[in-house]
Amino acid sequence: MTEPTEFLIENASLVLPDRVVETGWIAIAGGKIAEIGEGKAPERGLDVQGDTIVPGLVELHTDHLEAHFAPRPHVRWHALSSVMAYDAQIAAAGITTVFDSLRAGSDADSASIGTDLAQLAAAIAEARATGHLRVDHRTHLRCEIACEDVLEHVEAYAAQYPVHMMSLMDHTPGQRQFKDLETWRRYYMRKKPMSDEEVNRFVGNRLALHANNAGPNRLRLVEIAAETGAVLASHDDATIAHAEEAVENGVGLAEFPTTIEAAEALHQAGISVMMGGPNVVRGGSHSGNVAAEELARAGVLDILSSDYVPASLLMSAFELPRRIPGIDLATAIRTVTLTPARTTGLTDRGAIETGLRADLVRVHVSGGESPTPIVRQVWREGQRVS
Repeated sequence: MTEPTEFLIENASLVLPDRVVETGWIAIAGGKIAEIGEGKAPERGLDVQGDTIVPGLVELHTDHLEAHFAPRPHVRWHALSSVMAYDAQIAAAGITTVFDSLRAGSDADSASIGTDLAQLAAAIAEARATGHLRVDHRTHLRCEIACEDVLEHVEAYAAQYPVHMMSLMDHTPGQRQFKDLETWRRYYMRKKPMSDEEVNRFVGNRLALHANNAGPNRLRLVEIAAETGAVLASHDDATIAHAEEAVENGVGLAEFPTTIEAAEALHQAGISVMMGGPNVVRGGSHSGNVAAEELARAGVLDILSSDYVPASLLMSAFELPRRIPGIDLATAIRTVTLTPARTTGLTDRGAIETGLRADLVRVHVSGGESPTPIVRQVWREGQRVS
């Protein structure tokens, strides 16, 4: 059955960029929002029975594709099948634009999944070329700056595919997210038990890689971002010096700063600050760093990302107004729609506004002691995708 290209959604609560319309309607034509109105619709349409309509979510950092491609240690699933399962889950979470976070650089902590970059990129390209993708997929290269082969991987990718975003990551023990070595030990010993001798050897190897590679790799990656037009992101900024380095590098987005001091300095410098949705939903960082809620209360949280749980993106946006006075639903929804879109140069989506793409999500909020937003329908450019 061919879906209509022109239709109307009625009896909806509309989350606009600056306010919520309790009862309204939206007319869609040619894949775009043609008209928006309050009150009763001028004609019959799809009656959403008072459910909330929000813009399609814009996800800048999710490594969830890895969960499908590498579901167990030393296991690699069929690449195209992994992409299709991931794409379906992303759409079901209300995400209509996703920046696929693809690891560049072999990383001993993750069974060197960075070496699979080319295979995953080819699978995404095949799914796009055959028209099988539900969601608009863009590229976010997660660049481990201390890895010996990160430049090789990034340059090879950029020679074949568009690069929309690049993040400068450094998971070296004693750096950024794991500035405290004991924190690193507790975190990684849960993932991969090692003897004290093995830990000391591993840390020594990683520190040597950092000393040899991090500086020159960072400089070249900043150059590649400028050459490709990719938005550059810093990662796990912990200090004022890290924030100053981000400014010097031309960073536009700061992913997951680990301290309030770094987040405030980044925000004041005009760099968008992004935190994880799971951090909001769980009430804190899983690795002991600053809570996203603390940044929101300080007024320096700009963007939310689902990070490792796609469903957390919508959940965290609905949770913020319940926890923080001064943040209403329209403000919270901007952190997962309009702000990430504009931060990455996307001006055709991210809001319920006339003339923008009809990327829309129908959300029903369940009752009970812990109200939960449930995605009922998703449209990308006016076409039903979930």
